[in-house]
Amino acid sequence: MKGEQLYSGKAKTIYRTEDPSKYISEFRDSLTAFDGKKKSEASKKGYYNAQISKKLFELLESKGIRTHYVRMLSDTEMLVEAVDIIKIEVIPRNIAAGSITRRYPIKEGTVFKKPVMVMDYKSDEYGDPMLNEDIAVALGVATYEEIATIRQIALKVNEILIKYLDERGIALPDFKLEFGRKDGQILVADEISCDTCRFWDKETGKSMDKDIFRFDKGDLTKAYEDVAKRIAPEIFQ
Repeated sequence: MKGEQLYSGKAKTIYRTEDPSKYISEFRDSLTAFDGKKKSEASKKGYYNAQISKKLFELLESKGIRTHYVRMLSDTEMLVEAVDIIKIEVIPRNIAAGSITRRYPIKEGTVFKKPVMVMDYKSDEYGDPMLNEDIAVALGVATYEEIATIRQIALKVNEILIKYLDERGIALPDFKLEFGRKDGQILVADEISCDTCRFWDKETGKSMDKDIFRFDKGDLTKAYEDVAKRIAPEIFQ
């Protein structure tokens, strides 16, 4: 049963359950960009993100990657392990896009010879600044050993997702991963969806992610639906 609200973020609400080891993650239709400065709503966005996350979490679990995913309770409600979130956002970058092209002399579309792993401190107050291992340890958010484990998992997740999405006509320039601690293990947490990934159509190069909202590129719901049709076609049957 859904208990008290524990946390309400930009696009999801977390609730306690009768089991203290489990939470409910509810995906909403809310949209935010630029640190919450731009806000809106998009019909069925929460549904598509929930179903895409479900499918990708199940994929990772099948490949031996532990995630916080347990099962779906409804179209938009996911039962998850109650984890201690590590305040690090990990961004594996395969193709240059977004902030890396603004901060460095790297042209958009540059394909990296190997993934560029970026770590940011998860903090709206400080604008999610970039981290290195020493700063993360100094802040007390993780140990060197945990950071090494996180990096290893992120690289493996990246490898799995690139292959899976490529087979479905989707390029993966970059995406955000979050992690949590549970019983001495580090699990992939949060979500893996159009909100947290940069998806490009392989043939046209068009955005199929939240950049559509950020930069007013078109119909966001239609793009999310297209991604869902490629990743979770069973929900349309």
